[in-house]
Amino acid sequence: MKNIFSLQPNVDDFIPALEEEKVQAAKMRPAASFWKDGFKRLLHNPIAIICICVIVILVLMAIFIPMIWPYSYDEMLAVNKYGADLDFLKWKALGNTDDFANIKPFHYSAYEQYLRANGEFVFPHIFGTDANGRDYFIRVVYGLRVSLSVGFFASIIVFIIGTIYGAVAGFFGGRVDMIMMRIVDVIYSLPDMLIIILLSVVLKETLSDKIEGTWLESVGVGMISIFIVYGLLYWVGMARMVRGQIMAIKKQEFVLAARTIGTPSISIIFKHLIPNCVSIIIVMTALQIPSAIFTESFLSYVGLGVSLPMPSLGSLASEASSLSVMLNYAYRLYIPALAICLLVLALNLLGDALRDAFDPRLRK
Repeated sequence: MKNIFSLQPNVDDFIPALEEEKVQAAKMRPAASFWKDGFKRLLHNPIAIICICVIVILVLMAIFIPMIWPYSYDEMLAVNKYGADLDFLKWKALGNTDDFANIKPFHYSAYEQYLRANGEFVFPHIFGTDANGRDYFIRVVYGLRVSLSVGFFASIIVFIIGTIYGAVAGFFGGRVDMIMMRIVDVIYSLPDMLIIILLSVVLKETLSDKIEGTWLESVGVGMISIFIVYGLLYWVGMARMVRGQIMAIKKQEFVLAARTIGTPSISIIFKHLIPNCVSIIIVMTALQIPSAIFTESFLSYVGLGVSLPMPSLGSLASEASSLSVMLNYAYRLYIPALAICLLVLALNLLGDALRDAFDPRLRK
């Protein structure tokens, strides 16, 4: 027998395990990557699934409906669609009069009813028409397209500038970080709405002639000023969050190992540090989209957004906010207001769900 006081190991303890023992010792949960685990948590959130479906439906509507819709957002039915129609001119010569303005939802004008009586198909006006005789549904869809475009591009601007600025400040630290963060503090103190108004006034005087005849003319100097302000001011929140994450991560051993083997600072920032901050970057970028949409809608409501006749949800709500329209056609205010609420609410809830799914600190 082996001496119980001996320090030599017992060879019987090193007998290879049986296959059954290996199966019992196997991990009950398979390994999952960061993205796979995060998306799995996201898909198990019913609110997130509903929000994703709503956002996808709205995006598909904004992209594809203008391609197949028989009316255009700036097409006045009495002038552009039927104005040069020979049958319409003959019909008017008989003494008939028609007003294409303020048609109620799923109704037709007198001339369209005449065409239907003769067996022709006339596409219905789902949301009616506005005071200028333009189909209101396609104007709401274009307004939705404008709002989504503004939210997407604004979030891209904030993502690029804020991530790079915050990563550089957090990685180098010291005097570089102090100077860069004091710049952020100064930018935080600037009133963004006042700067947008001032830029709109200045750009209207300087760019109106230069952008005439280009695609920027349909966007308007108001939208250009909004994007400029987003590039100047709205990235500071993202920069602060990324800076805090970088300052915590740069003390890890893998960063020290990268420095030891001579990896350049730029490579460390973009290959090691920023990928480890991807969770907070995703959340901040997702939450920036509804903020940009709400800001654009507010500015369009006060007349600083897109240029007419290009519609926006905010400008549509502004046009319908007069007393006469609210008393007789209140649905013209409810429809764009409901679209703004639905879009912003879905994006905000999706941002919260992304935070719960991808932030390791919030996992149970």
